[in-house]
Amino acid sequence: MSDAWPEGVARHVLARTDSTNAEALRLAPGLSGPAWIMAREQTAARGRRGRGWAMPAGNFAGTLVLRPKGGPAGAAQLSFVAALALYDALGDACGPAARLAIKWPNDVLLNGGKVAGILLESAGSGIGLQAVAVGIGVNLAAAPETAALEQGAVTPVSVKGETGHTVPPEEFLDLLAVAFARWQGQLDTYGFAPIRNAWLARAAKLGEPIIARTGGTESHGIFEGIDEGGALILKAASGRQVIPAADVYFTG
Repeated sequence: MSDAWPEGVARHVLARTDSTNAEALRLAPGLSGPAWIMAREQTAARGRRGRGWAMPAGNFAGTLVLRPKGGPAGAAQLSFVAALALYDALGDACGPAARLAIKWPNDVLLNGGKVAGILLESAGSGIGLQAVAVGIGVNLAAAPETAALEQGAVTPVSVKGETGHTVPPEEFLDLLAVAFARWQGQLDTYGFAPIRNAWLARAAKLGEPIIARTGGTESHGIFEGIDEGGALILKAASGRQVIPAADVYFTG
């Protein structure tokens, strides 16, 4: 464990589990404070909308479980904190030559390819929200196979493949935990506005054409940013749209 590990945050490193998010939510009722759960192997990892998440050996899978402030809206803001923390941790791991960007709503890109994803899950709902699991997967050693990739999805890449750097998962956890604590401190002290500004400064395809898909609905337009709640702002032919949840695809 790094000497800079955030104070008051527990750290659990597992050889194997079904999913770090699932394990985090199982542990949540007995925790006295926030905790990181990392696993060297996952047997039932998943991404957004129930999709599978492949985890080749040497990649990172970790979850921070905590009791959120501000109910569901506050919990949703943790996705942006996680993205900024990932951006910083990857910058430390990859070096200054790496081109990093954040793709709304929950991916981090390295040299234009998807290197990491974020999945938030919760126990309880509304004012009864008991715990939030901020799940993070990073292709440190290898990118998963692209055979099952959705049409138009960003091609996955790995840190080792793009930079040649070998980063052990436990070392990456140290970088990520410190970065997360720093950005969460910003959120707790100053609110969401500086988080939003920092996120926009790192956003992929800002001011460019994108496609936002929600279920069977597809919206085309210019990515103008995110609003005060983190929803996507799209300038479409029909006018300005605010989209709280969607999958984003790039057009070029």
